[in-house]
Amino acid sequence: VYLLSSARVKAGETVLVHGASGGVGIAACQIARAYGLKVLGTAGTEEGQKIVLQNGAHEVFNHKEANYIDKIKKSVGEKGVDVIIEMLANVNLSNDLNLLSHGGRVIVVGSRGPIEINPRDTMAKESSIIGVALHSSTKEEFQQFAAALQAGMETGWLRPVIGPQYPLEKVAQAHEDIIHSSGATGKMILLLK
Repeated sequence: VYLLSSARVKAGETVLVHGASGGVGIAACQIARAYGLKVLGTAGTEEGQKIVLQNGAHEVFNHKEANYIDKIKKSVGEKGVDVIIEMLANVNLSNDLNLLSHGGRVIVVGSRGPIEINPRDTMAKESSIIGVALHSSTKEEFQQFAAALQAGMETGWLRPVIGPQYPLEKVAQAHEDIIHSSGATGKMILLLK
């Protein structure tokens, strides 16, 4: 909900969720679909692609394929993508800017380092790059987001997908696994006994 409110989405727009098979990506797909958006997702494994399609995406692309950007462009046509939810900006941001529609927005959720972009890519389309961090929300905003998520779970349009589970004493292994995994599937859970 926070991601989509930051993007100022409107029903009927197209959203691309990069890394859509992880916990945040799955929730973004489900919420975007409930908001009436055309949802595109990316995932790097066959299992991840199936999960993305089962959780709200109209189409899914394998971001490990060399030509997946061309496939997205073909899917959306000349208009481009209105909103991109970006989990790995240090890898994808430059390509994201070229996928955007006029006035399109990239919502940066995650990045593992720097990236060089051409500012002209934002100027030509009057697009925006918006960084988000939930911890920057006011108490009132946080309560609004929580209420919306609760309502989504109660009515069934938000269904968290549980991924790998680790006992708390294996937290270091969980961290290593997420950093070095070939692709996330659901939300990782730490179990407190």
